[in-house]
Amino acid sequence: MRYSLLFLLTFLAIACAACSMMSTPAGLDLRLARPSAHGLYLVTLQPPAGAIGINRIHSWQLRIAAADGSAVSNAVVAFDGGMPQHHHGFPTSPRISAQPGEGAYRIDGVKFSMSGWWEIKLAIEGARGSDTVTFNTVLGEAGLAAPGASAQ
Repeated sequence: MRYSLLFLLTFLAIACAACSMMSTPAGLDLRLARPSAHGLYLVTLQPPAGAIGINRIHSWQLRIAAADGSAVSNAVVAFDGGMPQHHHGFPTSPRISAQPGEGAYRIDGVKFSMSGWWEIKLAIEGARGSDTVTFNTVLGEAGLAAPGASAQ
């Protein structure tokens, strides 16, 4: 019994150390404006102003345009994502709603439960068809990594 407990505690200590040593992939694209996977849409994600804290719920702004730059209104957008290295999703179920202004949407209920690399995945159903887009975000102890940069 004593050896089993010692083995379990040792295993847990090694597992915790391995999780904390995961690093963000080199050259990770952190741009917050990008074309969708099939090029149907140009999507811009805007984080809230100020620091994004861990375990705090916040809202993001979203702009969707067609490939020609014209605003896309009345699209249905679904939110998914999580931490690829930890194999878990977001701890909340963010909802996306249309906002006043052409091509403007708001994502409510975003919450990061820990620091590290997160993916925000959006599925867009619009007049031009169905498409997806994935944004990489890195949340450190000081907040979100500089948008538009590449992770080192």
